[in-house]
Amino acid sequence: MSAAKKSSPAVETRAPQETAELIGQGQAEAALIAAQKSGRMPHAWLFHGPRGVGKATLAYRFARFLFAGGHTGQGEGGGLFGDAEPVETLALDPEDPVFRRVAASGQMDLSVLSRGVTPQGKPKRDIAVEDVRAAIDTLRLTSAEGGWRILILDSADDLNPSSANALLKILEEPPQGAILLLVSHRPGALLPTIRSRCRNLPLRPLAPGEVESLLAEHRPELAMEDIATLARLSEGSIGRALELCDGGGLELYREVVSLLESLPRLDVGRLHGLGDRLARDTSGAAFRTFGELLTAWLARMIRANSLAESGGGILPGEEALMRGLMERRGLAPWLALWEKLVRTFAQTEAVSLDRKQVLIASFLEMQSLAGTAAGKRA
Repeated sequence: MSAAKKSSPAVETRAPQETAELIGQGQAEAALIAAQKSGRMPHAWLFHGPRGVGKATLAYRFARFLFAGGHTGQGEGGGLFGDAEPVETLALDPEDPVFRRVAASGQMDLSVLSRGVTPQGKPKRDIAVEDVRAAIDTLRLTSAEGGWRILILDSADDLNPSSANALLKILEEPPQGAILLLVSHRPGALLPTIRSRCRNLPLRPLAPGEVESLLAEHRPELAMEDIATLARLSEGSIGRALELCDGGGLELYREVVSLLESLPRLDVGRLHGLGDRLARDTSGAAFRTFGELLTAWLARMIRANSLAESGGGILPGEEALMRGLMERRGLAPWLALWEKLVRTFAQTEAVSLDRKQVLIASFLEMQSLAGTAAGKRA
């Protein structure tokens, strides 16, 4: 493991409503600016894409832009007679009064809808229909500042069937002067009627260099080697990269790869040790990270083989390891195992299976495949 370079303490990650910068989403930002300039603003937008690429940040950025006048002369930032400078960005100065009010949850015409937490401080399972109805009621009120009334829903994936149907009603009959900004990580799981009543705005995964730049800014103590590894593991999501960094994901990934390298002579002692450590984490976060890292590793191996391309490996020697495992058994058995493990890890969380036993069983199945040459039965 590389040593971290000596530097200043890590910078605290800012919440989306407090974040001024947005990297890598210029195309989405340009679409929003064009809609505002056209004078035909859609009443609902669906910002969708992978987790951690800036969807919520863009939603707040757009809301601030509109509250500040949207360069149409309606608010604090526009020219009354159309003499404002042409605008090519949604950015607002962090010292602007609108920026400050939004960051402090003090913008009267902005409502935010999310799962929230229970009285015990735990995240709620979903967004209740009562919360959706209350948010809708605020959109029907007269604007306190004479401009837009905006609702940010982060995220629409957390709606249950009843709350989704309640939202659909206002999408079908939106109040005048109201805009809904929906954030979704899995738009395909939303009601088709919700998707069809929104202007869809995809946000792309960030380029590795963009993730590296953000990591260097937010976690300046990291060594460059670790930054590059986290950027590739994140698959274009700065949010995911920061989660892996702060949750020990980089060290866990290296341990997973090391165990894979021992196949088919699996180091059972190390495997049990890893299982014990993950089982001791009562939050389950470490086990979830393990499941995501392992299934993503298998997916990259399968993708590299099926497309006959390189680049599946992240650490030195990984590509050779992937080729060797694939040559031992072929594509179909590894694909079937990947599908099985994805289901197994999801069921582990849903029905509280024994995490250590799931981890051990997963590696034993991989050991069985790795120990069988192609063309022979496992």
